[in-house]
Amino acid sequence: MTYCLLLLSVVAVTAAVPVPRLLTRAKWPEREPVVALWVWQCLVATVLLCCLTALALGAAAVFGTVRAQLFAPAPPAVTAAYDLSHASPWTTVLTVLLACGAAWTTAMLARELVEARRRRAGARAHLRDRAPDLPAGLPEGRGPLLVLEEEYPDAWWMPGSPPQLIVTTGALQRLTDHQLDAVLTHERGHARARHDWLLHLSAALAAGFPRVPLFAHFCEQTHRLVELSADDTASRRCGHLTTALALIELNQHRGVLSCSSSHRLLGERVDRLLAPPPRLDRRHRALTTAAAALVPLVPLLITFAPGLTALP
Repeated sequence: MTYCLLLLSVVAVTAAVPVPRLLTRAKWPEREPVVALWVWQCLVATVLLCCLTALALGAAAVFGTVRAQLFAPAPPAVTAAYDLSHASPWTTVLTVLLACGAAWTTAMLARELVEARRRRAGARAHLRDRAPDLPAGLPEGRGPLLVLEEEYPDAWWMPGSPPQLIVTTGALQRLTDHQLDAVLTHERGHARARHDWLLHLSAALAAGFPRVPLFAHFCEQTHRLVELSADDTASRRCGHLTTALALIELNQHRGVLSCSSSHRLLGERVDRLLAPPPRLDRRHRALTTAAAALVPLVPLLITFAPGLTALP
């Protein structure tokens, strides 16, 4: 068991510290934001699985009741292979720390979901009060849509059941039909991919563990990559130029072309759409996705290795 816990710790530290820093310096995530999101999720899943399996093994070694329940279906040879009869002091300390970390993670996720639901309910009530009737000339088939009387052009997506698309009258007056279609397609891309769940997960982990590089980078990169992914969804339907022009028109009053750090992402998105980078070929994309999917299996293989070798 000592070797299992050591290997799980090495894998968790590797996935949590050096790998995220290397990934943030790579250029290919800008070309394939969907694949990059998948890679980030696999890294997070790897760390969480390492901690969960280490907690299970440590609790089985420290507490006889847990060991009896966890290894009840296993043959005696499997239980003996894990060598759970003697728990060292550092195993007890590690188990307590992992249990505290698990409880803290659960609390952060619950708080994020409760706060998001409260904010969403308040925003929906506020928007319903402000929303006038839909203009008679608005084309049909745009899905659930809420129009607000507002001078500035704006459009955003509000998660929920069902997801709500909000667009201001300023956007309806300023954008052409094709540009408006690109904007709404962008927002629908968020809704279909359920990007709100990724944003909530990344925010909860970053708030709970701000000093862990993986979770801090995961939160930062998720906010960036979901926008690039939705831009790609809109550009595939409406074209790169139309999507870029819609983005400029929608954010011009915010300084989309300025060099300030708060608006830098908007400028990068416009540049990316006007000069789309070469995409990964299908073979490279498939290999990257498959390799990322196999990474979370490493903690499971380490955990089950003693039991598998002990089976006749």
